[in-house]
Amino acid sequence: MKIDFEAEGLLDDVEGEARQARCELLERLTGEGVPLEELREAVEGGRLALLPVERAVAGDGARYTPREVADKVGIDLAILQRTSLAFGVPYPDPNERSVTEADLEAARRVKAFYDAGLPEEGMMQVARTVGMATARIAEANRDLVIRTLMQPGDTEQDLALRFADAFRAHMLEQIRRDVLGAADIASGQPGTATDISVCFADLVGFTKLGEQVETEELGLIAGRLDELATAVAEPPVRLVKLIGDAAMLVSTDATAMVEAALRMVETADEEGDDFPRLRAGVAHGSVHVQAGDYYGRPVNLASRLTAIAKPGSVLLDAAAKAAAGEDFDYSYAGEKRLKGFDSRAKLYRARRPEPK
Repeated sequence: MKIDFEAEGLLDDVEGEARQARCELLERLTGEGVPLEELREAVEGGRLALLPVERAVAGDGARYTPREVADKVGIDLAILQRTSLAFGVPYPDPNERSVTEADLEAARRVKAFYDAGLPEEGMMQVARTVGMATARIAEANRDLVIRTLMQPGDTEQDLALRFADAFRAHMLEQIRRDVLGAADIASGQPGTATDISVCFADLVGFTKLGEQVETEELGLIAGRLDELATAVAEPPVRLVKLIGDAAMLVSTDATAMVEAALRMVETADEEGDDFPRLRAGVAHGSVHVQAGDYYGRPVNLASRLTAIAKPGSVLLDAAAKAAAGEDFDYSYAGEKRLKGFDSRAKLYRARRPEPK
C-alpha cells in the first residue's frame, strides 16, 4: 500500500527542497520493504539518512524480541544480556521487537560456546576486547561522516546515498585485504605463532608538546601517527594498537618488521619541523597472545628500547637483528641493562644499506 507520508507526520519538520528529498528517500525505503513503524522511528530519532546503512548492516528478515531469542536458542536471557553488554551494546527491552536474524545467529553461537564448556569469565573478556575495538571503529566512522561525507546544502537523501556508497566501498576494501598470514592458514589456528617481532614507535617530546600547542593540533598530530602506523601495517606486519603517542606493531617476519619501522621513522622526518620525530624499538622472541593483544619479554623489551632510542632511529635487540638478516646495515649501540631485565642486552641500530 502507498503510504501518505504527510498524513503520517513524516514530513512535519521539513519544507521545500528538503521536503521533496525526504519524500523521495521515504519512497525508496518503502519500495525496499521498510515498514512504516521503522520509518517513523527513524524520522523521530533524526537518523533517517542513516537508515539505508543500518538496514545493510542488520540485513533483511524478521525481527524478534530478546525474550523470543532466548527461548528459540535455549539460553538464559540474563546471559545474553550480560554478553551483549560486554560487547558494548546493551540489549533493548526484553519485549521490544528489534533483534535481527544476525543477532539470533550470534545468540546461537554464544549458546554453542557455553555448551562447549567455555568459561563465562573468559568469554566476557574476549567480548569486552572486541567491544572496545568496535566502539573505536564506530567512533572513527562517525567522524568520517561529519568531516568528509557531509557537505553544505545536503539533503537527507544526498547523505543517505553517499553514506551507503562509502559503506559498500569500505566493506569491499576490507574483504580485499589480506587478513590471514600463510602461517595462520597452515596451522589452522590464527595467532598461534610463537616467534614474533614486536615494534613500538613513539613521538619524541609529545608530552612536552602538549603544553605548547592547542588540544586540536595535538589531536591532529596523534591522528597523523595513526596514519603512519596504518600505512606500514601491510601483511605480514599488523598494527596491534595505538597508546597515546605510541604505536605497537607485530610481525612473524622480522625483516618486514624492521622495514616497516624504518619507513615510519623516515616518513615522520619528511613531515618537517612542525611534526615530532619518531623513534622505534624492535625485539624478537616468544610471545603469548590473548584477546587480541601480545604479552611477553619481546613486548616489554621493545617498549624499553623505544624509550632509549635516539630520535629518528630504529633500535634492535640481538635476536631481532639476527632474525632480520642481511637486508639492513647495523651499527653496534652498546650493551645496556634495561629496567625490568636481569641481564644486559646487546643493542644495534638498523639503517638502510648504503648505495654501492
